[in-house]
Amino acid sequence: MDLTNLLDAQWWIVTFGLIGILAIIFAETGLLIGFFLPGDSLLVVAGMGASAAVATSVGLDAPFPLGVLLVCAPLCAIAGAQLGHLIGAKSGPRLFSRPDSRFFKQEYVQKAEHYFLKFGPSKAVVLARFIPIVRTFLNPVAGMLGMPPRKFFVWNVIGGILWTESLLLVGYFAGSAIPNVDRYILPGAALIILVSILPIVREVLKNRRENKGGADEPRGRHHRDPASPL
Repeated sequence: MDLTNLLDAQWWIVTFGLIGILAIIFAETGLLIGFFLPGDSLLVVAGMGASAAVATSVGLDAPFPLGVLLVCAPLCAIAGAQLGHLIGAKSGPRLFSRPDSRFFKQEYVQKAEHYFLKFGPSKAVVLARFIPIVRTFLNPVAGMLGMPPRKFFVWNVIGGILWTESLLLVGYFAGSAIPNVDRYILPGAALIILVSILPIVREVLKNRRENKGGADEPRGRHHRDPASPL
């Protein structure tokens, strides 16, 4: 299998079908191994797959039933996030204390914790849905930091519905209204991924500037210290 397929939402829907899509939505929001999955673009392309014209052009045997997608996708997203919260509450500190590996980086957890503390628990749970990697790790981080299960559930439901329904409907109406939209699936998916990761890139660059400034500051103070023999 070509590794580039992992980022190709069209490949996912043709290869795994409707059940596979729902499983991927669950895994990306509930299992820490699912952070690399293309959730945003997958939902848009799945919505397109509910259009008869797009379904035929991408090789689906039949269009996805839109009603099933609109009901089951948010349920899977909500259930996955609830599992993530439970994992974090039960074993978060032990789970997240492990060293970096090929698939796990401490910076993923730190970034999720940054959003959780920056926006507050409720808003962070909703906003994280639209940010790759963060939406995977924020749920267990919320559990680890003690966000009450009932409060998490309420905002998890809101975020899960907004995320899945909005992207599914965007894909469906685009597939129904734009002639030959299947030609733009790959570049469109790439654009969605790019827009999704922009907040992460911005935060990483900001943190690097702040860390660099912090590293330079002690040297500056040392040179200005009047007690210094130099």
